[in-house]
Amino acid sequence: MKNELAGDIALAKGKIQYDTYCKRILANKIILAWILKYAAEEFVDMDIGQIKECIGTDIQVSEVNVLPGRTNISWTERITGESEEDSVPGEGELYYDIRFSVYYARQKQRIKLIINVEAQKEFNPGYSIITRGIFYGARMISAQKGTEFAGRDYDNIRKVYSIWICMNTPDYIGNAISFYNIQKRDVIPGIPDEKEAYDKISVVMICLNAKSEKGNRLTKMLGVLLSPRLETQAKIHRLEHEFDIPMENDMGEELNQMCNLSDYVEELGIEKGIEKGIEKGIEKHLGQQVKKKLAKGRSVEEIADELEEDEATIRRILKNIE
Repeated sequence: MKNELAGDIALAKGKIQYDTYCKRILANKIILAWILKYAAEEFVDMDIGQIKECIGTDIQVSEVNVLPGRTNISWTERITGESEEDSVPGEGELYYDIRFSVYYARQKQRIKLIINVEAQKEFNPGYSIITRGIFYGARMISAQKGTEFAGRDYDNIRKVYSIWICMNTPDYIGNAISFYNIQKRDVIPGIPDEKEAYDKISVVMICLNAKSEKGNRLTKMLGVLLSPRLETQAKIHRLEHEFDIPMENDMGEELNQMCNLSDYVEELGIEKGIEKGIEKGIEKHLGQQVKKKLAKGRSVEEIADELEEDEATIRRILKNIE
C-alpha cells in the first residue's frame, strides 16, 4: 500500500489531468450552448443549435488571468485547451476556467456578451462561491476598458456572466440553479427603468447532486456528463440519445480520458479513506480506554504510562472527550 506522501503526489497528478479534461469537455461549443440556454436570459427562447452558432471562436481554457493588470495579456482569438492552476492554493496566478464571447441580435443590433464558466468540485471551499463569482464578474467588466470601450464611453460595457457549476452539492440543496444580478428598486418612483444601463453582470450557480430527483434538463445533462461513476459508453449513449449531443471533435475520447481519471482519483480516495478509517478506529478505542481510566481517578501521567502513550496524545484525547 502506498504511503500518504506517495498517494498525495499521485492524487495531485490525477486531479490536474481530471480538471484539464473536465474543462475541455465543458468548453465544447455544444455543451456551452446547453449552459447558455438555461443560464443566460438572452438565449432562453433559442434552440441549442442556434445558440451554438452564436458562440465566438475565442473560447479560452485557463488562459486568461483574473488578476488586475494581467487579464488582457493573453486575450487572443483562438481556441486552446491548456490548463494552468494556481501555483499555490490561494496564492500566485489565478485564471478563469473558461472564458469566451457570445453574440445575439437585438433590435437589428449585434450584441456581445462575455461569459465565464467555472467548474467547482466543492460547494463549501472555505469561502462563498457567490462572492468569488461577483469578483470574477467585476474583473471581466473592469478589464473591458481599453478593449471594449475607451475613455468615458461606458455605454459600450458588455454584459458579463460568471457561471459556476458546483458538483457534489449537499443533499439539502440537491440540483438547483440560482441567479444573482442587479435589480432596480424605487424608493421614490420617477426615474425611468433603463435595464440595459445597469444589467451588466450576472452570477449563476448551477448545483449538481446525483441523488436528487429535482432539476431540469440542464442539471440532468450535466449530471450525466460529469458523473464519476458512469462508464464512458453508457455516458456517451445517454448524451446522444437523451440529450441529442453528438460525440464529435474527439469529445468521446476526452470523455473516456476523464472517466478513466475519475475512477483513478476515486480509487485513491477509497484507499486513503480506508487508512484514515483505521486510524480513526484506533483513536476511538484509545479514547474509550482513557475514559475508563479517567473514571478510576488516574492522572494524565498515569494514563500515559499505563497505555504506553505520550502525555500530549492523552491530553489531546481528553480535550476531544471534553
